[in-house]
Amino acid sequence: MWSCPCCLRFKFSPEELEQRYKSQEIDKMIEKDKQALKRQVKLLLLGAGESGKSTFLKQMRIIHGPKFEYELVKEYQQDIYQNIVRGMRVLVDARDKLDIPWEDYSNSEIGKRLLECENPTVLDAILFANYSPLVAKLWKDSGIKRAFDRRREFQLSDSVEYFFNNLDRISRYDFIPTNQDILHCRKATKGITEFVIPINKVPFLFVDVGGQRSQRQKWFQCFDSVTSILFLVSSSEFDQVLLEDRKTNRLEESKDIFDTIINHRVFKNVSIILFLNKYDLLLKKVANPETDIRWYFPQFSGNSHSIQDVQKFILAMFTGVKRDPKKALYHHYTTAVDTENIKVVFNSVKDTILTRNLEILMLQ
Repeated sequence: MWSCPCCLRFKFSPEELEQRYKSQEIDKMIEKDKQALKRQVKLLLLGAGESGKSTFLKQMRIIHGPKFEYELVKEYQQDIYQNIVRGMRVLVDARDKLDIPWEDYSNSEIGKRLLECENPTVLDAILFANYSPLVAKLWKDSGIKRAFDRRREFQLSDSVEYFFNNLDRISRYDFIPTNQDILHCRKATKGITEFVIPINKVPFLFVDVGGQRSQRQKWFQCFDSVTSILFLVSSSEFDQVLLEDRKTNRLEESKDIFDTIINHRVFKNVSIILFLNKYDLLLKKVANPETDIRWYFPQFSGNSHSIQDVQKFILAMFTGVKRDPKKALYHHYTTAVDTENIKVVFNSVKDTILTRNLEILMLQ
């Protein structure tokens, strides 16, 4: 039976009335949250380590906002310093193990000093000033350049060349990372990162989980209420092996993960979009006469220096594992560090997602 507010005053004490009103407000908030969740688009970013998931999420912030907070930019600044120092240490160590001679033998002492320096957990502009002249001198040595050219034989971040080539600017005391610097900054994702970005008045929840083997056990925690999966593949890594075991081909590992995801019963009605990422690096490798995809994939039968043939082969590797012929699979060739490329691609992806999930999202 309905009671008017006046009657309620006589039936309940002031304390009971206050509790009743609070309860009603909580119920309203819960209902509001339920409606918001129905409208929310949950995008799960999956893929092996270093496939570009975190870079893609950074692009979403650059394109759609919000901007990177000052504190976060300062964190990226320190990470960039670490990327540079660690990258050069890796190259000095690789040059030694590959038995590549120094062009300038005096650089051997600099390299030794760099390897023996205690690795600081935090690198600020003042500390980095001690390292940058050493890194700059070593990067000019042909021995280090030859080691860099053989980087498929060891583990080196894709971004170090970009940072070494921008070392003069980065070494300045007033250096503030640009968006492009932040996009190239490498830091392995551990755990689960969630970020909501309103796009066309619809909340898009991006969920980024670490791609290294040790992090994949956490993936299942994110499988609930997924709208779409964006699966990223580092298409340029056909000649590289995993950091984890140094034996497994990275492209084969990505294919095996994709096989598990696209054929998982949990994702039967979830749209999956395949991003064949690092197109810019793939282009360079295919054009290199000293690199041939057939050395790693003997079944390849096309022209190993034709980007179209190589892309077609890599795409077929992934589409070939799909068991349900009715399940839609969309694909795009991407360069995650290229903002304009990601802007165009995501516009297409966004329309696909919203069209396929119109009724579910109650957007009619």
